[in-house]
Amino acid sequence: MTRFTLNALIQSERENKLIKKIMSITFITGNQNKADYLAKYLGFPVDHVKLDLDELQSLDLKIIVEHKVKQAYDVIKRPVIVEDVSLECLALGRLPGPFIKFFVEEMPAEDFCSLFIGRNREAVAKCVFGFYDGETLKLFEGKLNGRIAEQPSGENGFGWDKLFIPDGYNVTRASLSKEDDRKTYLQLKPFEEVKSFLNNYKHLI
Repeated sequence: MTRFTLNALIQSERENKLIKKIMSITFITGNQNKADYLAKYLGFPVDHVKLDLDELQSLDLKIIVEHKVKQAYDVIKRPVIVEDVSLECLALGRLPGPFIKFFVEEMPAEDFCSLFIGRNREAVAKCVFGFYDGETLKLFEGKLNGRIAEQPSGENGFGWDKLFIPDGYNVTRASLSKEDDRKTYLQLKPFEEVKSFLNNYKHLI
């Protein structure tokens, strides 16, 4: 056996072990698009399931995610990943924060934008991923600075993407090109930190 062949076999074995590790981790979501995005950017297949989890009434996204990821582990009894997002508007303190999903569901987008007429439109989008295996708890946070648009626009993205203009752009995330959408998405989502952690995670069977 040549050195090249041996090295290739060793590398292949390492990759197979890593894939088995990743596949034993479950992403808690009922959103297929979110699951596909996570698998795509991690570079590994990730199992996912939908669970109805209690949500703490808090403006601290990390506290919410920690509660959810521990609760999810208690239900399925295997390593889990949970994600949540918030949108904090400077003019409203830390509001709406994690409650932005309810604003999007219950308030017309135009009305939300009009809340900031004559007020500071600066905002920061945050995303926190949580990992828990019954012993190890890890939280990973990503941020994307920007501002609330004067009018909602765009047909792409999810949730509040029609309302939020990232720094460095003049259009909402929902109006960005595929390239810029990916660029800002990777700023918001801490995929690199999650992937780096999982690559070094040594406790899965």
